[in-house]
Amino acid sequence: MFLGLLVAVFITYRKQRTYENIPIESDHTNESVSYTVYSIIFAILAVIATVVVQIIYGSMIFAGLAGLIILVFSRNVRFKESDALLTDGMKMMAFISFVMIAAAGFAEVIRETGHVEQIVDASTAWMGDSQGLAAIIMILVGLLITMGIGSSFATVPIIAALFVPICAAMGFSPLATIALIGTAGAIGDAGAPASDSTLGPTAGLNADGQHNHIWDTCVPTFLHFNIPLVSFGWLAAVIL
Repeated sequence: MFLGLLVAVFITYRKQRTYENIPIESDHTNESVSYTVYSIIFAILAVIATVVVQIIYGSMIFAGLAGLIILVFSRNVRFKESDALLTDGMKMMAFISFVMIAAAGFAEVIRETGHVEQIVDASTAWMGDSQGLAAIIMILVGLLITMGIGSSFATVPIIAALFVPICAAMGFSPLATIALIGTAGAIGDAGAPASDSTLGPTAGLNADGQHNHIWDTCVPTFLHFNIPLVSFGWLAAVIL
């Protein structure tokens, strides 16, 4: 993905783009947000503290609390705004959890109805003994599934139920199986029009109405991220 980013910055989109200076209407036009060296330093410290606490204690709650405490006491986040910040974070995580629960339920239905075994038998018979062919097919299948759902969070439980038995039957190692599932979920999420990975940037870049969601976000992201992801994901699956 880093190589794809370099290609996009220095080759594909090197030419400067011209925008019209259109005023942006907002309910917060009188508010100004300024960033200082002090605020950036404490923001970095908050990220480091979150990662360290997560590694030491293995708790997302303690890790998030550690980062929030640093931001609040450094006054990067005002104490009166901390409630709204926590509420917005919980809303986002609740949505992700709901999607993952629904996807896990769908995957469980597939397993209980016996369709996983049918897919495994049909796929392994068609792929033969070629791990390279099996890897690229599974990655492309994951791409189609994730593009339709729009979220790797929802795709992983589904493709895991399909890919793990196929990988076991084809003789892939556990590391290769993880690489295939991760790659298949990521490539669809990177370029899906309904993905938070593409909707988020468009929401910010289209504030003045001059950014096209498909051609300015989805297509560039799909080309520059998915091509290297597919290449290196396939290579990792074959080598590991």
